[in-house]
Amino acid sequence: MKNDQGDKVSLVDQPDAAAKSTDAAVRHALVEGRHQILKFLRRRLGDPEAAEDVLQTFMLRAIDRSEQLRDVRAVRGWLSQILVSSIADHGRKVSRQRQREVVMAPTDLESVHHDFDEELDEAICNCLYKLLPTLKPEYAEVVWRVDLQEQPREAVAKDLGITLNNLNVRVHRGRQALKTRLQQMCLTCPVHGFLDCDCDAAERVRARIEALADESEI
Repeated sequence: MKNDQGDKVSLVDQPDAAAKSTDAAVRHALVEGRHQILKFLRRRLGDPEAAEDVLQTFMLRAIDRSEQLRDVRAVRGWLSQILVSSIADHGRKVSRQRQREVVMAPTDLESVHHDFDEELDEAICNCLYKLLPTLKPEYAEVVWRVDLQEQPREAVAKDLGITLNNLNVRVHRGRQALKTRLQQMCLTCPVHGFLDCDCDAAERVRARIEALADESEI
């Protein structure tokens, strides 16, 4: 009887195969990365539900366009463009539906746009900063210095004592590893941190992503 109880506990507590592929630290980083973007969207949009909708759009596009990562200059710029387009599309949708109207002077608009760019860039950097420690140190360092800090590759290679070709290989592999983490972040349960969690929150995330995917095919 005692053994049966132990078996039941172990079965309940064990995550599924997908969740086992990432340890607790990685799962925490994935949730934290997602939270950085959501926190920014909540501040920017002032509507928790709208923030969740834009976040799901952003995550779907990040998954769909992840193959583009090999062609862009930096991870930060690639993600920023996706987030900007997701917010812009939401704004156009709100405008079309006439849910709200905002009237402001041109000078106010310029100020908001300037602050918006800085805040968005900070949100993206904070998200990536949460994910980088989950990569191999040699990959995390070059992605951090080349993509996030935009340091010249020649200077980074010299400082690390490696050839420029070796650095380029590390940057490529680092971006690919980070792309995997970004994909996992988009599919991770925001509450429990598991990739294939079956809680209500995770189901809502998956349902929203599937709905957006269906809409994009129409």
